[in-house]
Amino acid sequence: MADSLRRLINNESCRILQEKLENWYKDYHINSCDQNLNRCCEIIEMNSMIQGQLFTILNQTAREGGHYAGVETIKSRLLPWLGTCFSSTTSGRPFETSLSLIQESIEKERQLREFASTRNHELQQLEKELNSTRLQLTLVQQDLKASQAQEESTLRNLDRLNDYEQQVQILKDEIAILGAQKSVLHSRLARSRSPSPRPCRSRSPSPLPLRSCSPGRARLTNAARHAHLVARFSEIYTQERLDAQNLLRTYIDDLEIVQRIIYVAAVESFHAAKMAFRQFKMRVRKTLSLTYSGPESLEDTVLDYIVRHEDLYDVQASVNEVIRAMNINPKISFPPEVDFIMISSLIRELCRVAFSMQTLVPPLDIAFGADGELFNESKYRRSYDSDFTAPLVVYHVWPALMENDSIIVKGEAVSKRGALWSRRSRSKSRSRSRSMSPILSHSASPSRTLLPRSRSPSPIRSGSPRPALNTSNTSDCLEPCAFT
Repeated sequence: MADSLRRLINNESCRILQEKLENWYKDYHINSCDQNLNRCCEIIEMNSMIQGQLFTILNQTAREGGHYAGVETIKSRLLPWLGTCFSSTTSGRPFETSLSLIQESIEKERQLREFASTRNHELQQLEKELNSTRLQLTLVQQDLKASQAQEESTLRNLDRLNDYEQQVQILKDEIAILGAQKSVLHSRLARSRSPSPRPCRSRSPSPLPLRSCSPGRARLTNAARHAHLVARFSEIYTQERLDAQNLLRTYIDDLEIVQRIIYVAAVESFHAAKMAFRQFKMRVRKTLSLTYSGPESLEDTVLDYIVRHEDLYDVQASVNEVIRAMNINPKISFPPEVDFIMISSLIRELCRVAFSMQTLVPPLDIAFGADGELFNESKYRRSYDSDFTAPLVVYHVWPALMENDSIIVKGEAVSKRGALWSRRSRSKSRSRSRSMSPILSHSASPSRTLLPRSRSPSPIRSGSPRPALNTSNTSDCLEPCAFT
């Protein structure tokens, strides 16, 4: 830039231009029009040369200043001057249009730069807010983890507290039993030391004190437990039964066989649970009868103890007994590559419910059902694929629940015309493909053999006797009676 400026000074172009202007001014009035115009054009040409050199110097100066150096000066001084010069010397509009476009582009560029700076500022603010939000979220997550840990600790403490309460209650019961035994022993000791020669008419301990008729825990909670167990029985029908049915359908295509298996499992579960309840009740009565001297009757005390200690019921033993009974049942067939243990969860829930139902007063039981019996609308509902005009039951899907002789929950059965006789003819030619479980040789009772079983009525019912619930074994002998 300095070299160009030095050359411009050395050429003395400006001085020569000044001299020509002064000479033209002196000769202006004596010159002709053509001479004046020639002088003016000559001066303009020289002036343009000087302006060209000045614009070159301007370009070099702006380039040395950087990319954005001198922009404000050019916009504030050069562009307005150029617009004024050209507008005064030119009568057309194209240059004004281009100038306005240049100014608009410059204005837009300025607005874009302002917008970009504003957006950068906003982005910085958003980043700051995002960092603050992340920090708050981290703190909230830490508080949540602390709260979860505290809640888990509280739940564990509650579980331990419940265990302690149960242990305390068990200890109280044991203390009461020991106290009763102690009082009986003291009374025996006092009688042995007494000189009165009273004859001993029996071997029983001293007479028990008068017992009040105040209800125990079992009778106080009987209504609530009754409602809960009835609801649980219906829930097993709608949930666990369908789960077991879907599981069995993956191995067995015949829906009738699957439903028969589930029905036999329900019947055998109630039978096993009732047998386990009788044995458990006999053990408790035997233990308490020797030393008990409380205000309640012995039967109420035994029932209260069973209600409080239902967790002592060995449900797995009942499940094993049910599976053994199903393995030797001739009414159901099963592929040899699978086992009835697949539906052990259903059997376990049925055993638990059936055991708890025996603690009610009066106890709940399932109704007896046999293939070929007359369909009873008050006892069963028909399946969706039944013949609603058929009078006989082909097979049962789910047993009905009874209280004494009243139906409180209906069962489900399938009724079809003529299907019973054809099924019986097919069952005579069908052989069983499943072998007996090897555990039968050690733990099965003599009554549970490969022959059909028949059970006597339950001895604990005080009302009219009813047949046993093993419908899978008694239905063969009852079907001809239904037709005769």
